[in-house]
Amino acid sequence: MYEIVRYEGGVYKNNIFKEWIEDIGGFIIQEHVMQLDVYMTLAIPQNELENIKEEAKKYKGKIIETPLAGTEIAVVAPSLSRHHLPHTACDISEYLRRFGAKPNMIGLARGVGRDIAQLREKEKRLIEEHDLAVYVMGNFEDCIKNKTHLFDVDIPVVVTGGPEKIDIPYPYVGNLGRRSHRLRHGEEIRALRRMVEVITELINEKRRELSYDPPIVPPVVVKDEIEKQVDEVYSILSPMPIVTQLDGLRVKLDYDKYADKIREVKVKNYMLKDIADIKRSEMKNYILIKIKPKSEVEFEMHKDKF
Repeated sequence: MYEIVRYEGGVYKNNIFKEWIEDIGGFIIQEHVMQLDVYMTLAIPQNELENIKEEAKKYKGKIIETPLAGTEIAVVAPSLSRHHLPHTACDISEYLRRFGAKPNMIGLARGVGRDIAQLREKEKRLIEEHDLAVYVMGNFEDCIKNKTHLFDVDIPVVVTGGPEKIDIPYPYVGNLGRRSHRLRHGEEIRALRRMVEVITELINEKRRELSYDPPIVPPVVVKDEIEKQVDEVYSILSPMPIVTQLDGLRVKLDYDKYADKIREVKVKNYMLKDIADIKRSEMKNYILIKIKPKSEVEFEMHKDKF
């Protein structure tokens, strides 16, 4: 198992530090160099966490633990109109980034109206491609209670809204309703912190479930092999050409052009098509990879013996 952390430091002997990361079996997921400062997202073996903290000090840097790193989170608003998508959704999305998550903003096509709001099947499939969904709702308790059918997706859900408390069968964080200003006041920052605590608890619960029957190969290993074997990844202009999830990846290449090449990527002793479901994403025709559990792959390999 790998731990994903963030490194912040300078360019001083940075190449030597990166070689040390590779020597312990770690991976550099993302790197940003800004003048004399270096910011890296790293995946390292769990037993090396304390060692890398000490090693980072030698290069004038520090390791910051990011509890949501390696996750992709959907931030869902009832619509993209100014009525439903003010600063709150933007600030929530930005706050999640600070803790390592990759958020995607999603506005529903028919999410408006207390009694007529609907969740399209395509939107449901798109939301379920993520590890978790945060629904950014408004200030009216009655409206939120009448829209709980929007939250009916097969991934963990956290609902935010204006009322401090509300009786719905989903984890709820209050004091995050519509605002005409950025979330900078004390009670608003505290609400954002509570939201991250609730999300972290759900993500950790999902990680524990996966630990009983983990993916046959960690997503960061698959990401590293795709980068080595698929040169087209380096032509992607997005800051994160490959996004890691708890049990898979999103590759921002056109499915019709590159899916077959992705299927033929060799990962350890396997072909990727044999250990993962590779399908078309509902997001911009990207490639979505869901890695199969270890037990499923081993059963398929030895089913002739049963």
